[in-house]
Amino acid sequence: MLLLTFSSFTVAASKKPIVFGDNSWDSVQVHNRIAGFIVKHGYGCPVDYIAVNTAPLMLGLSKGEIDVYMESWTQNMQEIYDKMINDGTMLDLGPNFPDSWQGWLVPTYMIKGDPARGIKATTPDLKSVFDLPKYWKIFKDPEVPNKGRFYNSITGWQCTKHNSMKLKAYGLDKYFTDFMPGSDPALAGSIAAAYKKGQAWVGYYWSPTWVLGLYDMTPLEEPAHDPKVWETTKGCEYGRFDVNILVNSGLQKKAPGVFEFLKRYETTCAQNNKFLAYMRESKGSTQDTAIWFLKKYECTWTKWVSPDMAKKVKAALP
Repeated sequence: MLLLTFSSFTVAASKKPIVFGDNSWDSVQVHNRIAGFIVKHGYGCPVDYIAVNTAPLMLGLSKGEIDVYMESWTQNMQEIYDKMINDGTMLDLGPNFPDSWQGWLVPTYMIKGDPARGIKATTPDLKSVFDLPKYWKIFKDPEVPNKGRFYNSITGWQCTKHNSMKLKAYGLDKYFTDFMPGSDPALAGSIAAAYKKGQAWVGYYWSPTWVLGLYDMTPLEEPAHDPKVWETTKGCEYGRFDVNILVNSGLQKKAPGVFEFLKRYETTCAQNNKFLAYMRESKGSTQDTAIWFLKKYECTWTKWVSPDMAKKVKAALP
């Protein structure tokens, strides 16, 4: 039955270009090219990528000038999302990856050690944010030696304010400085530098990112997310974001096979971390990284298409 469902859409694939909104970050651009490669070589449709920021992307999606938004962080634009869903100009095809994450974490070697690198566990009982006072000296801030250093996010980001409130809510402002790096590369660099030297580090980060693709980090437990607590003190986990695939409502008629394929498209946060790490380490393009994904995760993407489609896509891989 599944094969019939796949094959029934093969001949119906549109020859008009399928237009992907190419937002500004790496992961969405890689997803565009993974999907684009399959659309082009499996379904025989030409594809276009339009470089655009979120607001004009959503406008283009509503007008049918853009067909697909592969990585929409819907809560960041809830009002326009709700409007477009309600007026029928856009359809939500479900999660691209359902397990995005943000929170506080430490290098895993601090808890478990790393015998291969000669690193002993320095915080073996560290499991939750409430264990941090016991270990503050291990995270000592070189500029404020009577406190540990907590690496917050970037000044001006909303999550930075949230982390500052969390420090107070958990009573950790008595033990840790609220250190804010000057940029995203500086924050990532602080993790990389500590990791390479086997040193202590505690702070905020998020996934998917190349950092968590390269370095083994362990999240610290926090109280479960509670909307009431979040509205007052932020003394709980971050809420989960929906990272979904959005399409113009006309895509189902324009290219029904592509529409059904995108409904089945789903990855994991771990896979996203890995391809972002590959992209950084190899200094490859988004297209190079998409090809790498298709070769490495064949067992994943072949579930999105029929066996015949999979053969066409695999035959087109360099």
